[in-house]
Amino acid sequence: MAEIIQRDGTWIFDGDALRLAPGRDKNVSLLRRTLGELTVPLGALAGISLEQGRRAGRLRLRLRDGADPLLQATGGKLAEPNDPYQLTVEADRLGVAEYFADEVRGALLLDQVPSGPVDRYLLPGPAVPLSASAGDGTASFDGERVRLEWNWKTEDAKSASGARTLALGNIAAVEWRPAAGLENGCLRFTVRGGDAQAPPKYDPNSVELWGFKRDPLMALVAAAVQARLPHPAAGGARPAEEPAGAAAVPGPGPEADHDALLRRLRELGELHKEGVLTDEEFTLAKQAVLKRL
Repeated sequence: MAEIIQRDGTWIFDGDALRLAPGRDKNVSLLRRTLGELTVPLGALAGISLEQGRRAGRLRLRLRDGADPLLQATGGKLAEPNDPYQLTVEADRLGVAEYFADEVRGALLLDQVPSGPVDRYLLPGPAVPLSASAGDGTASFDGERVRLEWNWKTEDAKSASGARTLALGNIAAVEWRPAAGLENGCLRFTVRGGDAQAPPKYDPNSVELWGFKRDPLMALVAAAVQARLPHPAAGGARPAEEPAGAAAVPGPGPEADHDALLRRLRELGELHKEGVLTDEEFTLAKQAVLKRL
């Protein structure tokens, strides 16, 4: 097990998954505190990096495309303080952060986790029911219906028809976009057969966001809805890493497991000899295999 504890948060890796818990420091964002602890399965990861600066560093996880409904709904537009997959590392803990990153890399290499996209969500998204207020309204989601309620700042043309209730089955897509410069952001629901051309200020299926502190909480509502919509990449075919019939094959026993690890050691040696793996990558992968033996 590898663990790193910082004021910004605590990350724990047990070989199969990472647990990411936000810290209690006052600088930890409202979104991360509200989202709480995340469990990220190893199979959802595409990589991990450690960026070192003069005074501090940053651990950064890269998830496989389509693995997380939060990243899907926000389109990668979450600002750094709100990104739950980054951890600020103090200068005196950079060595621990390096070890942590090496452990995760070794597990990814050993398990041969693909870095490509997935066709189903590997994280569940925020728990429901949940509600958030920001901009010109409040958005609530109970797992089956979205309810949009307006406040005194809502444009009359939008609030005239009263609160909106959208059944999950009628929602084709959801998007969260932050305010940027002079352009306002929004939480927008695309409804089947509806008009998606109106600006968020006038769109009765959108909450307009003005760049205030609580705006990111609307991203949690978007993510909870996104997790329950069909995956954008879903199709009839199995994922590339799971060949047809794989589910029918029984798992290996302890002896087969041991033999597989020995074969893996030989394969790693051949890859190193051919120059496919660097000395560092070979050492990390070999150590990970030997631990399992």
